[in-house]
Amino acid sequence: MGDHVDKSGTAVMGWLRDYRLSGLRGDGLGALTAWALIVPECVAYAQIAGVPPQNAFYAAPVALLVYALLGRSNFLVIGATSAASVLSASAIAGVGTPADAVGLSAAVAVVSGAVLVAAGLARLGFVTNFLAEPALVGFLFGMALTIIVRQLSKITGADSGDGDFFERLWTIARHAPDWSLATLAVGLAALAALLLLERFVPRLPAALLVLVVGLAVSAGAGLEKHGVEVVGRIPSAVPVPHLPGIPAADWLALAGGALGVSLVVFAEAYSIAGRFAREHGQEVDTDREMIAVGAANVAVGFVRGFAVSGSASRSAAAAGAGGRTPMVSLIAAALILLTGAFLTPLFTDLPEAVLGAIVIVAVRGFLRVGELRRYARLDRSSLWVALTALLGVLLFDLLPGLLLAVALSLVLFIAAASRRHVAVLGRLPGSDTRDDRPGAGHGFLYGDTDLHPEAEPVPGVLAVRPDGSLFFGNISRVRLAVRERARAAEPPPRAVVLDLADSYHLGVPVLDTLDGLRDELHRHGMTLHLAHVRARAAADLERHPLGARLGPHALHPTVDDAVTATARGHVQGT
Repeated sequence: MGDHVDKSGTAVMGWLRDYRLSGLRGDGLGALTAWALIVPECVAYAQIAGVPPQNAFYAAPVALLVYALLGRSNFLVIGATSAASVLSASAIAGVGTPADAVGLSAAVAVVSGAVLVAAGLARLGFVTNFLAEPALVGFLFGMALTIIVRQLSKITGADSGDGDFFERLWTIARHAPDWSLATLAVGLAALAALLLLERFVPRLPAALLVLVVGLAVSAGAGLEKHGVEVVGRIPSAVPVPHLPGIPAADWLALAGGALGVSLVVFAEAYSIAGRFAREHGQEVDTDREMIAVGAANVAVGFVRGFAVSGSASRSAAAAGAGGRTPMVSLIAAALILLTGAFLTPLFTDLPEAVLGAIVIVAVRGFLRVGELRRYARLDRSSLWVALTALLGVLLFDLLPGLLLAVALSLVLFIAAASRRHVAVLGRLPGSDTRDDRPGAGHGFLYGDTDLHPEAEPVPGVLAVRPDGSLFFGNISRVRLAVRERARAAEPPPRAVVLDLADSYHLGVPVLDTLDGLRDELHRHGMTLHLAHVRARAAADLERHPLGARLGPHALHPTVDDAVTATARGHVQGT
């Protein structure tokens, strides 16, 4: 990997070599803004992940530093997020004991990060394209509701118990007489303050302001004496290398959950990086981002941290404050190191209800009701996919819900790929460019008769084109469509020309089915001809018996060549 800067963003240390001091003011303001968001969320998300708050301070500067050195996005801010934290907690649930949570969480970060690094090196970044947006919307919606119901126990002072979303919600409601009024007042006040600040003073770091005020009120009024739970003492937190000390069996037990963590962590980070890249006319390389996010997670795991991802709120806030380069992450990392080393005792009197309010406000962006309404208006199938993923999370917990979302995405992909429209082709009037001189032209152009009513089918020849590549999942439908069009054509065709321009590879199931189609057409007095056979597809065809049965006279470089040859009787029957 070189150290040059290219249009895709930054290379390793390349941006730092060419960094201009004129950008330091904007990057410094962006770093201060990111720090103001990271500090309160560090404490809150550590509790979601099931680890002590100091472990978040171990992870935050390391994640920022590693991504700044390896990442391609100028704007992405890496760190603990609600999605990564709650998935990490789900991955370690039922493995080891609560006392092992730190080591288990670190191991999840290492495994999920290693998976991403390996996938990036293998250039598998494209796999995220198969996680359908409706499934992801439903999954994140359900995840946000799950997080909110768990934070309600901090707002009310009542235990939410165990079980799925509905069981926890019912437990909290059933224990309404046991709610702590003092805790409820603190939590609701914090929620109101966060929402009002974001609504009317969006440039201020609302979470940090509410955290500071909550600390001051708690310390001054002695809220702990009134039954309001507080965070308690947080040891100084400076990251040092530390191997996750867990048994080998636990590493294996975490593997499945870590795969789910890696998928969501990267999907979240890459979607944010891609959005900023589009807004600023840049590009980000999927595989390189996968390596950078994976390396950040591995590094975090080796300092007793937990899974990290890209943060939409911190990235947007830093960019809005003037941050334009990865220097934002480096400065923010230094500030968090100082905070962890010297300022953690200040969090002792922080009310848990304030943390709960901060988390609830942070995840409400995942409650994309407007997107569900848009699906309902434009695409009911997308709505049902989103709702299925949402209910899967609420009923079966996060990781099973994620697997359901992935399965739905694959089903959607296969279903869409299997529904290939088979167009009937006709000559477009006035498009004849044929010339007897070598290389001067290629004859008539052909178009879909449904889209181009002026296109004229050639009598005696049926030219058809599947709109997409042929594979085992759609070839049977294509065969049926071709057969139906051949039987319905008037006058009956003596030849069928199949345009394979979109098929770069022909697998054995495709070739076997085409061989059966050839036999069936032959029984009805028709011959099969293939046009636009790509080089790799031609090699596949040559190795299959169909190649010999068709013969070279049935393969044509263009549709017009095939139609012209069959119309003039220049080919033999097959």
